[in-house]
Amino acid sequence: MEKHLEVERSIIKKYRKTIWNRFIGGIKDYQLLQEGDKVAVCISGGKDSMLLAKCMQHLQKYSDFAFSVEYLVMDPGYAPENRRQIEYNAQCLQIPIHIFEAPIFNVVDNIQQSPCYLCARMRRGYLYKFAKSLGCNKIALGHHFDDVVETILMSTLYAGEYKTMMPKLHSTNFPGMELIRPLYLVKEEQIISWKNYNDLTFLQCACHFTASAEMIADSKRQFVKQLIRQLRKDSPNVDKNIFASVHNVNLETIIGYRTSDSDTIHSFLERY
Repeated sequence: MEKHLEVERSIIKKYRKTIWNRFIGGIKDYQLLQEGDKVAVCISGGKDSMLLAKCMQHLQKYSDFAFSVEYLVMDPGYAPENRRQIEYNAQCLQIPIHIFEAPIFNVVDNIQQSPCYLCARMRRGYLYKFAKSLGCNKIALGHHFDDVVETILMSTLYAGEYKTMMPKLHSTNFPGMELIRPLYLVKEEQIISWKNYNDLTFLQCACHFTASAEMIADSKRQFVKQLIRQLRKDSPNVDKNIFASVHNVNLETIIGYRTSDSDTIHSFLERY
């Protein structure tokens, strides 16, 4: 059996319960796909986006309704070897990618504070723009369950607000475009297991800002990841409980809240 078929088969056989069913469950639970959608699957070269591409490929073959997919790779200034790795993996996995270039790394090079934040915003803008030029109405990103849980905790600990990474969002700058996260319910440990099982090598982080182990170890997200891992030793379901908390908010016990379209803080005293 060819490599791309082996990889695809592993998703629906060995990892059916832990990856495929959760992928399908996320799409159904959060209504991420509709008939006639044209989805741009955004591939960074990492394990998450490559898995997403293979899942979307397989789903398109057997879906109950018709939708189309484009596979986008944005080169923000990758080193030649990193770009070659992405191209090799796409060829090996039979993913028909569109590569386009964006001068993001050159711009971010001159930024001293929060370069990762600016890089993420610029990437998103370029992806929306290119996807729209191809006639897509949605872009799909490879964020997974652990990303969601870490974001909830990071917002609480570092931003002083309670919010999560949403399974889908309407674009504010590109009318008619929507962002979806089909791997929302898939755990990272299962993605790593799938990668190792199929003996695949993907990019980890191709950005020179985080190329050193020291910078990666010092990041807030890595700290929160380690914190959750430690908490799980005493409470195995702690990550599931954090995730469940944003689906089960008791508004009667919330001191204050605001909506995304307003800066007004509402207090519980308004209805006390």
